Amino acid sequence: MSSFSPTKLAKRWILALQEYSLLVFRAVGSFFSPPIYWGDIFLQMDSIGFGSLPIVLLTGFFTGCVLALQSETGLKQFGAVSMTGRLVALSMVKELGPVLTGLMMAGRNSSGMASELGSMQVTEQVDAMRALGVDPIRKLVLPRIAATVFMLFFLTILSDTVGMAGGALVSVSLLGLNISSYLHTSYRALVFGDIVQGLLKPVFFGFILASVGCYFGMSTKGGTQGVGRATTQAVVVANVFIIVVDFLLSRLMIVFFGG
Repeated sequence: MSSFSPTKLAKRWILALQEYSLLVFRAVGSFFSPPIYWGDIFLQMDSIGFGSLPIVLLTGFFTGCVLALQSETGLKQFGAVSMTGRLVALSMVKELGPVLTGLMMAGRNSSGMASELGSMQVTEQVDAMRALGVDPIRKLVLPRIAATVFMLFFLTILSDTVGMAGGALVSVSLLGLNISSYLHTSYRALVFGDIVQGLLKPVFFGFILASVGCYFGMSTKGGTQGVGRATTQAVVVANVFIIVVDFLLSRLMIVFFGG
């Protein structure tokens, strides 16, 4: 007879959601009261932000290249190949730039946070911090969340920029478009609502991937196997959350700013 119980599973999910919410509230509350470990925040900015720069730039650049390349087939049927810049700009700024950057960061940093904090948890370093009177949430969780939110915002801008540059390279070298025409249509395509949407999503995505990674790290149990399990769960949950929140934010932005 199977030991699976929907009731037990639902209780476990509700308990996990409760623990995650408490960790998030404590971390956010810690930002508005001293002490704030600015040294740890800057250290995490360097590790999370500059460490992720190569993969973010590569992903953004080749995404823009593929967008321009693939759009040529569809737009050619309508005689609108000149609108390639518009398509690349809107796709990168509103959707692909924030989402792909968030997913890349989740794969790299959510797993890293979960494994690092999980290792500290199973080796009782977190308990030692509590015994010394140091709040682990303030010392370990808050710097990672603050650094991720801040750096993902600017990494997304860089991803959007190199994505449109990649689209320009393909459009000029392979599609035979004029560079000034490409840049003009790209610039004219973006309106205020598009830019707000593209810059608001990274704030939410950064908060999600950092808080999820920290939650699974701080709740790790079961030695080294538990660390590996927490790392995998952090990446999966962070990616799913990012996609779901992306849909909700997109729907909300359409309501406020239109299509």
